[in-house]
Amino acid sequence: MQLPNQRGGFRQQQSQSGASPLAIVTKKHQLDTDTYTRIAMGRVWRKEWWYALIPFAIGLAPALIWHSWWWLASALILTLLYVLLRSAQITGATTMEQSKPLFEKLNYEFDNKQIVLRRNEREGMRLTWDMIGGVQREPGGYLLTLKGPEELPAEITGWKRWAAKTFDTPIFLQVPDKIFKGANDQKLFEAMLRRKSLLPALPGQVA
Repeated sequence: MQLPNQRGGFRQQQSQSGASPLAIVTKKHQLDTDTYTRIAMGRVWRKEWWYALIPFAIGLAPALIWHSWWWLASALILTLLYVLLRSAQITGATTMEQSKPLFEKLNYEFDNKQIVLRRNEREGMRLTWDMIGGVQREPGGYLLTLKGPEELPAEITGWKRWAAKTFDTPIFLQVPDKIFKGANDQKLFEAMLRRKSLLPALPGQVA
């Protein structure tokens, strides 16, 4: 089993067999590629929609000097190409060999130190809580988003470095309510997220 790193690739991780006695262990869950694509697309375009204005402006700029409807057409084509390429980058994450573990059927184990996504008793990928950049409570579950790239190879410089960080593909774990084995497990999980400041504290609760 492999573990996603900060760039969305994976490295080998040998997990210990058996869950911690204090861990919250869920039922098995599989994130399907259609759900991942829908959520990732929504996140990316809510954040980056205005980037599509850049190729539009570049394509339309010559119209300030040479007036023609062709420049509007070229601006629209450049914008469409940008949208298609960025969307293809997101959907491509579901077909890459190194990302396949994200879409396997796994059960999750949560404790105060780590998250283990377990394929079976011997194999799993281990994440530490400091790799989680944020948690979003959604109807029917939680989305745990991994932090984006922080360290890139020194040979990647200039605009390539900027592009690698700016146009990163979001990686997240989906934790539906239905995979908890009981209401108490879910309450403990939420309390854990609040202690780690990944969810806001309840009114009157000390963080």
